[in-house]
Amino acid sequence: MNKLTLGEICAAVGGKTTADENIIINSITTDSRKIEEGCLFIALSGERFDGHDFIPSSFEKGAVCCLSEKEGFEGNVIFVEDTKKALRDLAEYYLSILDIKVVGITGSVGKTTTKDMIASVLAQKYNVLKTDGNFNNEIGLPLTVFRLDSSHEVAVLEMGMSEFGEISNLTKIAKPDVAVITNVGVSHIENLGSREGILKAKCEIFEGLKNGGTAVLNLDNDMISTLKDKTDFNAVWFGVENKGDFYAEDIRDKGLEGIDCKIVSAEERFDVSISVPGNHMVLNALSAAAVGKTLGLTSEEIKAGIECFVPTGMRMSVEKSENGYTIINDVYNANPVSMKAAIDVLKKAEGRRTAIMGDMFELGTFSKSLHEETGKYASESGVEKLIFIGEASKYGFDAAVSEGSSAVYYKTVDEFLNDDIKSFFAKDETILVKASRGMHFERIVERLHEVK
Repeated sequence: MNKLTLGEICAAVGGKTTADENIIINSITTDSRKIEEGCLFIALSGERFDGHDFIPSSFEKGAVCCLSEKEGFEGNVIFVEDTKKALRDLAEYYLSILDIKVVGITGSVGKTTTKDMIASVLAQKYNVLKTDGNFNNEIGLPLTVFRLDSSHEVAVLEMGMSEFGEISNLTKIAKPDVAVITNVGVSHIENLGSREGILKAKCEIFEGLKNGGTAVLNLDNDMISTLKDKTDFNAVWFGVENKGDFYAEDIRDKGLEGIDCKIVSAEERFDVSISVPGNHMVLNALSAAAVGKTLGLTSEEIKAGIECFVPTGMRMSVEKSENGYTIINDVYNANPVSMKAAIDVLKKAEGRRTAIMGDMFELGTFSKSLHEETGKYASESGVEKLIFIGEASKYGFDAAVSEGSSAVYYKTVDEFLNDDIKSFFAKDETILVKASRGMHFERIVERLHEVK
């Protein structure tokens, strides 16, 4: 982070202070455990904690100033009405004084993998900083912005949401030069009511798009494609089934080893080899190519970035265990679209195959029907063994059994782990493990690696 003065910060957040406005801030945090010398501590209040309780100890740890909604503290304090809004306002100001290009990414499925691939491509030409982990919300994105400094040339920022207005707040901070929407599925339909509502929420990203900026959009998605010829900004379209400005030819599926294709645009065509399995990876590569070309990369640089791409952990990671299992570790998150895509990857594995599937969250009243749908899809896939875990997954299990599958059901992860796992699998088995993050299916992956 570049240094800021207390005066700059106070003006950016509309705060009041009696402290010396020439004091220098070297870093910013909302986590009292990460306070360091020269730090600004922003006290946030949540349902289970109140950051104001840690203001006294933050000064002891080396914070030179705190941002607070409450008075009565000794030390350098900036008072504001809403520290969460102040956090966003400060990030917006800080990003505005940096000479940097911003790529904003949102979508129902695959935005993290797309972010990682876009960052891998852009890193062939620029010094890039990307969102880490799940730092994609109204707290995480500002904290990502504060990691930027004058050495960075591009920021690739993931934007998550579960309600209307959240992406609006994020894009106001980021003001992207390039805005990417990967797709519109059913994630968060519990809060947004319909896929039309999800599309509307995702399109909030355009509110912050810079003048002259570019949207990179998925023409294969039935909801996003309704925007075709209806935008008042520059749009670059990509697709596999539908030929947009960037599309793919000669797709060659190599199963768990990845997928090859030829990327085609009006200007050129070039071959790429993607090391991560799944047909959906072609769309990710196309979006990365579109962003890369928009920001001035050559086809050679785009190809190199795609081919050295490595996904964030627990996302379609093909792992070999010492006991002979091939584990497809995709436990970071799940929704109906990504669950089906993962099953499609498993189908291509050689030998015996097992799918261990868990609950998909935030589906609301659609949960029963969508779990039934994925259970039926798994049953029709030809995968030899289906294991369902979780309360909502009982619907998937019932649907699979009704289709004639000899599926197995467990109510909890603990019930499964307490069973005789070793007896379930052959040494050369390929095992898909996938569920929403809150199911903690990484415990299953760990156990599979431990089986002797």
